[in-house]
Amino acid sequence: MGAIEDVYDDLDTDVDFEEFEAAVEDKVEQMGGLADEETAAMLIAHELRDEEVEGVADVAPGMDDVKFLAKVMSVGDLRTFERDGDDDDGSVVNVEVADESGRIRITMWDGMAEDAVERLEVGQVLRVAGRPKEGYNGVEVDVDKVEPAPDAEVDVEALDTYRVEDLALGLSDVNLKGRVLSTDSVRTFDRDDGSEGRVANLTLGGPTGRVRVTLWDEKADLATEFDTGDSVEVVDGYVRERDGTLELHVGNRGAVEALDEAIEYVPDTTDIDALELGETTDIAGGVIETDPKRTFDRDDGSEGQVRNVRIKDETGDIRVALWGEKADLDIDLADYVVFTDVEIQDGWQDDLEASAGWQSTISVMDDAPEDAADTTAEAAQSTGLGAFEASGSNDTDDTTASDGAASVDGSGSGAVAATVTDQSAEATTTDGETGGTETFTGTVVQAGSPVVLDDGTETRSVETDESLRLGEEVTVTGPVSDGRITAADVERTE
Repeated sequence: MGAIEDVYDDLDTDVDFEEFEAAVEDKVEQMGGLADEETAAMLIAHELRDEEVEGVADVAPGMDDVKFLAKVMSVGDLRTFERDGDDDDGSVVNVEVADESGRIRITMWDGMAEDAVERLEVGQVLRVAGRPKEGYNGVEVDVDKVEPAPDAEVDVEALDTYRVEDLALGLSDVNLKGRVLSTDSVRTFDRDDGSEGRVANLTLGGPTGRVRVTLWDEKADLATEFDTGDSVEVVDGYVRERDGTLELHVGNRGAVEALDEAIEYVPDTTDIDALELGETTDIAGGVIETDPKRTFDRDDGSEGQVRNVRIKDETGDIRVALWGEKADLDIDLADYVVFTDVEIQDGWQDDLEASAGWQSTISVMDDAPEDAADTTAEAAQSTGLGAFEASGSNDTDDTTASDGAASVDGSGSGAVAATVTDQSAEATTTDGETGGTETFTGTVVQAGSPVVLDDGTETRSVETDESLRLGEEVTVTGPVSDGRITAADVERTE
């Protein structure tokens, strides 16, 4: 056995012996006779040890040239661009590759890019050499050399359709089927270049979980074309990360298409009796109480709104505050509703309360799970004011319509008409003009600064140093300025 064979046998590499031998011969020639075959073989072996990585998960920015085997997951579109000071356009293509350890994007340029678009196929195994860098979606590799490795095996499946659990940061050309759990209205924003952008969101659920879908610009209107419960397929989406959570984005190449098939979605929710203060989680249950929507004035002069419902599962019940547009959702008594990404906060009399804000999604399900708590009877007895009961009791079975002066209308629709009689006193003003003193009794519907109190007929902003909790009933007294009370005295209702 020769010197080259000896050095090669000590290597742990995927490089074929013939390729290794050719590299040694090139090295001998490059060094002009200053190194024999054994020395050249050791130099090549050293280079291979430095460059070879165990898997794509080991590739990191700051490494020198790396080499690895990976399977083609998707091939992007060829894009062209103008180079400064050059009459010829450049071209680039991104290719998603993967092995058993993870996924990574490789970038090819100019002639290599054009050749890749023509020759590469999904499922093909490649030997890649290139330079790692930090890209927009994580680590990327600028390819210096790539060649097919038909005899190598990479045990990873190339997917035509993804499930939620298959999503990974940096994926593109993603097709995913799901059931629409919620939709948002189209929003506009100003870009740095002065142009106006548009964005909207859907939340989709499937057999393995749920994902937020972000629709950009002309695709934003797609959010208005679907209703909760519709089955759809995202086509040519790409995966981004926001606040530590993966999202599926749809740009000008992508689409969302209606499907004529049922998509199963089984929410993975937390039992109500297992909820902990401060956590953000998913909950579900049958609606046993609903309150009217209430409005209040924000610091910036805009009007906010909130609505409270109470849900029950087989372990307990909890009040849920619906903020902003979510207060307008059509939620009726006895509906089975899934709330995702709700924040568990301190409520009234040490009860926990769930807050459904901008990041939350709310889905009224067609059918409740077989093991769901039966809430029909309790919903029928609901006062509609259980969110702010003077007694603070969670035992809704004992609630009667007279306790909260609320009644269910005779239409059978489940809508609740509520009026406050004994829960809050009328506000009294000793001097009705700005600068006078006012006394106001109401329930805290917004904590923080300012506190917002609601007495069932109106809301008032209050400045106070007292630490007040959502759902707590208080009486405040103090001077009024621009409609806001600066509380000199705060009295909690026992």
